[in-house]
Amino acid sequence: MAPTIHKEENFSTTNLKWKMTLVQPSGDLSAKIKEELREPANPADIDRDIGIIREWLKTQPHLPKDMDDARLRTFLRGCKFSMERVKAKLDMYYTMRNAVPEFFTDRDVNRPEMGEVLNVVHMPPLPGLTPSGCRVVMLRGIDKEIGTPNVIESMKLTLMIGDVRLAEEAVGVAGDVYIMDASVASPTHFAKFTPTLVKKFLICVQEAYPVKLKEVHVINVSPIVDTIVNFVKPFLKEKIRERIHIHSSMEDLYKYVPKEMLPSEYGGNAGSIKDLNEQWRCKLGEYTAWFKEQEASKANETLRPGAPKTVDELFGMDGTFRQLTID
Repeated sequence: MAPTIHKEENFSTTNLKWKMTLVQPSGDLSAKIKEELREPANPADIDRDIGIIREWLKTQPHLPKDMDDARLRTFLRGCKFSMERVKAKLDMYYTMRNAVPEFFTDRDVNRPEMGEVLNVVHMPPLPGLTPSGCRVVMLRGIDKEIGTPNVIESMKLTLMIGDVRLAEEAVGVAGDVYIMDASVASPTHFAKFTPTLVKKFLICVQEAYPVKLKEVHVINVSPIVDTIVNFVKPFLKEKIRERIHIHSSMEDLYKYVPKEMLPSEYGGNAGSIKDLNEQWRCKLGEYTAWFKEQEASKANETLRPGAPKTVDELFGMDGTFRQLTID
């Protein structure tokens, strides 16, 4: 069973001692988000939709039946209450756990391999929300001289945070905004990013999770950034490719993301990004038992109606994509 969800309605960006990891929207912002997500005004209608999904799951012998109501609500919101989209996402959510076990096993932040990643890479979702109701996620390495951490463990951590947010985004957000700090990026760091691995990860993110990616911002750019972005683009949906912004200055970023909601290292009032990262290490630790239980929660392709989904069908042939090469 997942830990208890913590809620807090009031939030001030000047308060640096967060009482929770994710501040939930309230008032006019919550109403604006609900309108954008086409959320029914009557909570009973959402409960009805959850019941419909559960009845559908009963007809799918290959899928687990263990999804709790909190996560189902997040799936509904992320799919703008389209039943067909929810069904497709749920199928892929469980299918990926069977198809890419390297991302969904040994999910324990107390393991040395995973702890090492969190020591050298900061990847916290920020507590506050943008004026449009989006959650902001930061990603940065801490030192150019530190070797590349385990890529699979890094991707696994990202998906673990996604699983926690399925439960803890209790009210719903309008979408996600990612900020990637490329200040320490080097060719060595990206040498281990194979096309196959990147494709598997991005299919998981785009197809298996109810994520509405609104914007991607790259800051503190270096000469290799264009190469990296061009390498990743073929694996992204067209609408997401169009939402990537490369910034030459922090002032340019502030036009999209309010300065005050950013970590102190970026001129904001959200506290240190290191402290926020540690909060997420603790948060993920609270879910250790749940993550272990979830290892058995995956699609059983031998029971899928019709033909089972194969790795080739899901990800295509490995040889069709070039390796990332940075001079």
